[in-house]
Amino acid sequence: MASADVTPSTLSPPKISVRGLSVAYGTKAALKSVSLDLQANTVTALIGPSGCGKTTFLRCLNRMNDTIPGCKVSGEILLDGEAITGPGSDPVMLRMRVGMVFQRPNPFPKSIYDNIAFGPRIHGLLPEGPGLDAVVRMSLERAGLWNEVKGRLHDRATGLSGGQQQRLCIARAIAVDPEVILMDEPCSALDPIATARVEELIDELKERFTIVIVTHSMQQAARVSENTAFFHLGDIVEAGPTARIFTAPEQPLTHGYITGRFG
Repeated sequence: MASADVTPSTLSPPKISVRGLSVAYGTKAALKSVSLDLQANTVTALIGPSGCGKTTFLRCLNRMNDTIPGCKVSGEILLDGEAITGPGSDPVMLRMRVGMVFQRPNPFPKSIYDNIAFGPRIHGLLPEGPGLDAVVRMSLERAGLWNEVKGRLHDRATGLSGGQQQRLCIARAIAVDPEVILMDEPCSALDPIATARVEELIDELKERFTIVIVTHSMQQAARVSENTAFFHLGDIVEAGPTARIFTAPEQPLTHGYITGRFG
C-alpha cells in the first residue's frame, strides 16, 4: 500500500517529515516503508486496529525504539529538516525537543513540584530558585492543573486522581519547553470527565506545540485532530484532513474501519 502525505503542497514545510520508515522486531515487521508529514502546531491522530504499527511509529519520532533489543529501524525522519538518526544525533537532546506522554499516568514517586522540576534539573536548564519555581508554575498552568494543586506542591504526586496525574505528566513533558508532544493513548485509563479535560488541554496546547496522538477512539480523533493517518498491518493506508478521512475516505479499507466493519 502507498503511504500518504497529510501536508498539501501549499502549506509551510512540515515540522516532522518521515520517509520510507521501516521497523522490525527481530523477524517481525512492524512498519513497512511508511511516509508521513506532520505539520507544526496541529494535532495529528494515528488510528488503526491493535498491532497495526501506530505506537511503533510514534516511538520512532523520539527514538524510544532504540531502547528495545533486536529492534531494527531504517528510513529517514527529519525534524525541521534535520535527520534525528545517525552518528551526529543525540537522543537525549532529541527527547528534550520531542516529549512523550504515555498510556497510563506515570508520575514519579516524588512531590508534585519535583515531578515538574525533574527535566529542567537533569538537563541543567535552571538553578534552584525563583526561575525554577516559575517554570513549575507555568507548566502546571499550561496543563490546567495549577489552581488544583498550588496549595500542595510538596505533596506526593501519586496522591492525585488519575486525570490529575495525566495532566501532571503533560506538565512534566512541557517543562523543558519541547517543540513536539507525543501522546500514546493518553486517555485510555481515564474516566469520561477526565478525558474531556485532557482533550480540552490538547486543543489549548496545539497553539504552542506540535502534537501527535495515538488513539483507539475514532470519536476522540475526530474531536481533537486536524489530520489523521490510518494504519493497518504496518502500512499507512490513508492520511489527510480529519474531516475528509471520517466523512469521505478514499480507500475502501479506511471506510471499513471508520464504519466499524473491522478493528
